[in-house]
Amino acid sequence: METLIELAPLIAFFVSWKIGGIYVATAVLMGAMLLLLAWDWLRKRAIPKMHLVSAVLVWIFGAATLILRDIRFIQWKATLFYWLVALLLVGSVWIGKQTLLERLTASALPDDFSVAPVKWRNLSLFAALFYFALGGLNIWIAYRMSEKTWVFFKVWITVPLLFAFTVGLIFWLLRGYQPKESE
Repeated sequence: METLIELAPLIAFFVSWKIGGIYVATAVLMGAMLLLLAWDWLRKRAIPKMHLVSAVLVWIFGAATLILRDIRFIQWKATLFYWLVALLLVGSVWIGKQTLLERLTASALPDDFSVAPVKWRNLSLFAALFYFALGGLNIWIAYRMSEKTWVFFKVWITVPLLFAFTVGLIFWLLRGYQPKESE
């Protein structure tokens, strides 16, 4: 259910793009991000940092898209978000006690499971490379392909790719894991 709520702005973007085009979709996305943050606040009395960063980027680049009537701004939003994530992943390898990847995924791992710090560092660098490449691919498609192709990529390729990458990271971390037998 939570994943569906997190995907709601993207779904609203796609549906409104089909109905009214990119400018309508951009305005809907901006509103949907506000609703997502409100949902987060009402449910948890907190707003996840990733949601907030994404919303701020949507509002800034969405406003530029609507005011200047230039879709390149909303297309750049995803690239900048992915590159920001990549930078944070790389930076967390050297700054702080835990990498960003460890903070984000450790809760998905069993309680009795531990991962060596070097493994977290290597995975963080690998994930940073993935996000950097995804950002580059997004902007390459935006400039080389049609708007329709970019929207299709953004909604139907990026989301499954991110999901598969995350699941792959978790499975890679858990390989060889044997749960301790309870008494």
